[in-house]
Amino acid sequence: MPYEMKPLFEERMRKLLPDADDFARFNEIIHIGPQSFIRCNTLKIMPDELVSRLGKRWKVKQLFSKHPEIILVESELEPGELGKAIEHLLGYYYIQEVSSMMSVLALNPQPGEFVLDVCASPGSKTTQIAASMNNAGTIIANDIKLDRIVILAANLERCGVSNCVVTRLDGVGLCTRFRKEGFLFDKILLDAPCSGEGTLRSSPKTFVMWNPKVVNNLGRMQKKMLASALGCLKVGGTLVYSTCTHSPEENEAVVDFALRNFPVEVQEIKLPLKCRKGIVEWGGDKFDNEVKKCCRIYPQDNDCEGFFVAKLRLKEGVK
Repeated sequence: MPYEMKPLFEERMRKLLPDADDFARFNEIIHIGPQSFIRCNTLKIMPDELVSRLGKRWKVKQLFSKHPEIILVESELEPGELGKAIEHLLGYYYIQEVSSMMSVLALNPQPGEFVLDVCASPGSKTTQIAASMNNAGTIIANDIKLDRIVILAANLERCGVSNCVVTRLDGVGLCTRFRKEGFLFDKILLDAPCSGEGTLRSSPKTFVMWNPKVVNNLGRMQKKMLASALGCLKVGGTLVYSTCTHSPEENEAVVDFALRNFPVEVQEIKLPLKCRKGIVEWGGDKFDNEVKKCCRIYPQDNDCEGFFVAKLRLKEGVK
């Protein structure tokens, strides 16, 4: 028996997707498994060479000319087949859903920069950051749980990342300590823990686990994390806030909180996936119009999983 949306979740999604046909497309695709995307690890191999190697085994396709590292494996795969391939074991590619790659594309880290990944494990975005920086500069990759740190470290090693320091602390405590010590970052990625509404295709258990109390609790935690992260960002620096959920309490409401309490501006984002504008009203709350510049990624628009990305620039020092 297929999983179905809980009544309250369905009600909320119908408000977010008021067009009946649009909602029907959403409801259809969330019951279909996701496509098989991988990201070429350019620290070890160039995309064309990897495509040539993989093309002897699978049907592969590069969907975006400006981002040749994003590769779709179109062949029917056995369970675990991508992870068992020698190219994966050698760190030539990372198995990563395409929407998950968007936050680092928005961050656009460059060689020589000082970058913080607040919630880094399992390392998909950290390894993507390192590749974008060509292992030049410094990444602080943090997570709170030891078992997650072990996975993070293993992926960093497999992918040949050599410019990364791994830390273990809660995100708020880490950023507070950095600020006290005067460590300020050029760029920060806050891919925050969330309710996971965007992962229904790969994690159907989310249908069962979804809970409105969890959504509200996460929203409060995310605001604390964002506030502390902005405290260790350089003036003029960039912070990308992202989640894999559709919930406005965890998305626009968090960005609106930042706009109302910190000297930040939301910047326009150009991504290879179709993005919808952030919403400016939810549950009786009205958000700053700047949240329209945020990016909502829906599975029915891109045949991917759901995601949210906001790019913030710090205009002056946080007091």
